[in-house]
Amino acid sequence: MRMNIACLITNTAVLKVVRAAFMQTGAECTHFTSEVVLFRALLRQKFDLILIDLDLEPTPDDAIVSWLNCRSGNDTPVLTMSPMRDAHMTALVLNAGADDLLVRPFEPVELLARAHALVRRSNPRSARRRIELAGFSLDRESSKFAYLGTPIMLTSREFGLAWMLFSSPGVYISRETIGTSIWSSDSEVAGRTIEQHVYKLRKKLQLGVERGVSIRTAYGQGYRLELLGQKAADVPE
Repeated sequence: MRMNIACLITNTAVLKVVRAAFMQTGAECTHFTSEVVLFRALLRQKFDLILIDLDLEPTPDDAIVSWLNCRSGNDTPVLTMSPMRDAHMTALVLNAGADDLLVRPFEPVELLARAHALVRRSNPRSARRRIELAGFSLDRESSKFAYLGTPIMLTSREFGLAWMLFSSPGVYISRETIGTSIWSSDSEVAGRTIEQHVYKLRKKLQLGVERGVSIRTAYGQGYRLELLGQKAADVPE
């Protein structure tokens, strides 16, 4: 799913990470430096998602909150981010009209998943059902996997793991995320099982220099699909 995202982010470190994460999916991030510039752009340009970083705790009369409360004619989903874990602030933003709030620091894979989920809800026909990457193809409907048209047989969990990795190339996915999503258990329980499945996936897909794709493991970070030569994004504070 190729997205066009409006980003209102003043923190340069956060902006860098957001751009790096979405770049891996081919999404385009248009950066806005102020609320006024963003609001004007929304009148003449269509976006798939509006991403707003709340560096400071907003008040009921804050420009963003006021805009969320009174905006009309614009049903673009809004994903807000904040470094603050405050229930009252979260309630204020969501009740005003934001569709979701992501607390940072966060894993880039969670940012991408939440963004894609919001876009899917706003337009069910945009749900991602197929991935084409570096000669590999994944079909979610049929759970079929192939390389240059040649089928590769995977178990349901191997396909689920492959889908997670191929849908977010260059982004580390933690063992916690993989364990919860595929095995419904935490990393302590699923750790050895995950390692075995990653090993089998590398072998079945014949990943390496020849195919230009590998699965990299990093202690404390998890696993990422690496298009050889690309760097992963850092996690924002």
